[in-house]
Amino acid sequence: MPTADLTPFTVLTGFLGSGKTTLLNQLVRQPAMRHALVVINEFGDIGLDHRLVAEGDEHSVVEMSSGCLCCTIRGDLSRSVQQACESLEREGGGQISRMIIETTGLADPAPILQTLMTDHWLAHRFRLDDRAVCLVDVANDISTLNSHRVSQRHAAIAD
Repeated sequence: MPTADLTPFTVLTGFLGSGKTTLLNQLVRQPAMRHALVVINEFGDIGLDHRLVAEGDEHSVVEMSSGCLCCTIRGDLSRSVQQACESLEREGGGQISRMIIETTGLADPAPILQTLMTDHWLAHRFRLDDRAVCLVDVANDISTLNSHRVSQRHAAIAD
């Protein structure tokens, strides 16, 4: 299948408190996000981010809270996206127009990108939308980058 026929995906990453959910909430209100699939990776006992994202008929939100996408639930990513796509099609919602994955602030985004590009089911349906987005808390950026190696990994993959 030609790359242009694949559904685009974007990975939204950044350290804790960098504003990922705030940006995502603004994005899902845009007309270009109509029929988007939003995957939010929660890490912790109580997931909140998925409740902070505006939901409506125009896009679907999938919460993945069983662990960090980069290390413990990479296989779950494919199953969750596949189930969401099948569910949308069964309900008459048609195919999704794009997918955004918001990682937990503790996730290394490289294994997530690798999964999206090498998993058989995902790789035959999705393509990187020419960008991986990393948000940085400008008030704490140098301190965070110096103190947390994963924040360096976020910045390294950013387009």
